[in-house]
Amino acid sequence: MASTESNMEESENGIATAALTANESSAVAAAAADGDSGETAVKREVTEAKVEVLSHGEIMHVVKDTLAGLISNDPLLKDLHPYVTLEEVNSMIALEYGQAMVVNVVRGDGDVMPVVVKQDATLLDLKHGVKRLMTLQLLRSTEGAPAINWRYIWKHYWLFFNGEKLSDDNKLLKECGIRNRDEVTFMKRLRER
Repeated sequence: MASTESNMEESENGIATAALTANESSAVAAAAADGDSGETAVKREVTEAKVEVLSHGEIMHVVKDTLAGLISNDPLLKDLHPYVTLEEVNSMIALEYGQAMVVNVVRGDGDVMPVVVKQDATLLDLKHGVKRLMTLQLLRSTEGAPAINWRYIWKHYWLFFNGEKLSDDNKLLKECGIRNRDEVTFMKRLRER
């Protein structure tokens, strides 16, 4: 921002900034030469300028909107959600480097949830990934995250792969035969007698 611009400028993100123009700084110098203190002239100019003060929440909103604009305009980042989290970015980086894989979890209604897990992930890691993905989707679609009892969910639903139920949480996904881009089905448990 050059010093010859107007007294009050508003930057792109809405935060107001103040600067003295060339005329104002020469007026301050002339006032100082006349014996008038330059401080009073500067104070008068600053008090006349209206500076917008933003709260923490408002600044966070401005920053998030600015990042969302940058992400949506970048051709490499277009596939990310506009309000992406750090965890999602780290997952995408791990996918690009081959350190992670995507397991598609198919729900009962036919929706497919792409869950990103590490290459050496266990079934428990996959369950945590499903929980993380569902919580994020619900947060983005509603005002707040509704309380989901995940203990109830895992007690009443199984994950199936190739007709085999995945019941051992400590078993590696590779031991179950699950590879990158494989589909795992999310099904209701049947009562066992």
